[in-house]
Amino acid sequence: MTPIQQWHATRSLRLLLQTLRDMMVSMGPLLLLGGGLLVAAYWWLDPQPPRQVRLATGPAGSAYAGFGEGYAKALARERIQVELIASEGAQDDLAHLRAGTADVGFVRGGMADPAADTEAGIVSLGSLFYEPIWIFYRRDLRIARRQPGGELQSLVQLRGLRVNVDQDGSGVPQIVEKLLALNQLKPTDLRLSNLAPDAAGAALRQGRLDATVLISAPQAGLIRALLRDPAIALMAFEQNEAYSRQLPFLSTVRLPRGVVDLAADLPPHDVPLLATTTALLAREQTHPALRQLFAQAALGQHSEAGWFNGARDFPNTRTSELPVSAEGDRAINGTPPAWARYLPFWAGNLLERMWLVVGGLLVLMLPLSRVVPPLYTFRVRSRVFRWYARLREVEARLETGTGERDALLDELDQLDRVTHRIAVPLS
Repeated sequence: MTPIQQWHATRSLRLLLQTLRDMMVSMGPLLLLGGGLLVAAYWWLDPQPPRQVRLATGPAGSAYAGFGEGYAKALARERIQVELIASEGAQDDLAHLRAGTADVGFVRGGMADPAADTEAGIVSLGSLFYEPIWIFYRRDLRIARRQPGGELQSLVQLRGLRVNVDQDGSGVPQIVEKLLALNQLKPTDLRLSNLAPDAAGAALRQGRLDATVLISAPQAGLIRALLRDPAIALMAFEQNEAYSRQLPFLSTVRLPRGVVDLAADLPPHDVPLLATTTALLAREQTHPALRQLFAQAALGQHSEAGWFNGARDFPNTRTSELPVSAEGDRAINGTPPAWARYLPFWAGNLLERMWLVVGGLLVLMLPLSRVVPPLYTFRVRSRVFRWYARLREVEARLETGTGERDALLDELDQLDRVTHRIAVPLS
């Protein structure tokens, strides 16, 4: 490369860098304004969730506790730590939500107060599964032996018997009281106790109880153990349709023949039952991104076929007693956005919660961007115009004769050398 070519290349590079600097300086105010608004919107919207969330589950060994561990593993993949809060059951979970000591919890139908809890800011993330009402009794029960086939057929036949109805915090006593009232029975008409499920199962096997009432998903180990125990029988709700008409939070289900053990044909016939529907409830103060994660995890936890439902029957939003949050409805009934398949959760969540703000900023910045070309033109011209002031000063001294000729020529030569190094666009 010849010296002239090197000079032209150096000058072109210097001109390019100078132009880029002028453009950046001219756009600086606009960029600062947009960046400030973006930071303010990020602070206001708080798009990224906290790294810890509290989930109220049930007693150790219950179906709720098992599902809670599944949710904890699912959210751990997104680096969210789930603190599992052990409780006495659904009623206790709801109390934790109302008190703010839990962010999310399992609550079965019939527990919530739709008006008061909605006003308190508790929302549903969807219904998850059926929890049948299981009434187990001893086969050697005297009253049962008098019935055809030796089976209990009605709650009225429990009058005067030793019946356990679970702990107060489980919510089971409240539901049992409603069932008894429909049969014109009072709690005092039975010899009720409030043992924990495992203790009640042991007492039933040992003959210290005549019957026990459990409300649980069939995944609970105690339920499966009692169904297989030859000394224990399960009461059929032959009037389940009548119950469900008067207590809308109850659904009619059937335990299919052989579903417990096909080889042993357990049960030997279909058993009509009543079931509540358990929902995943959350506080409105729980971060929206966490509600979305729980709703998405519910799809993986509860969408398979079970003893009482077909595949993809759950989770659903049809049987929720409380309003379903937007995150739950979108996860269960909506289509995930395209970017959710390719971006990690944190990036997809940020994009989902900030895209409206970014779009609004672009709409705001487009009119303001019109000031950039005048600013750029002014900056480039000012680089040259300030030397014209020096030139006019020399001309004025020449015209008035106040300056010496040689000194003025030296100043002109100096101006020429300085302006020769100024890089400006050709235009």
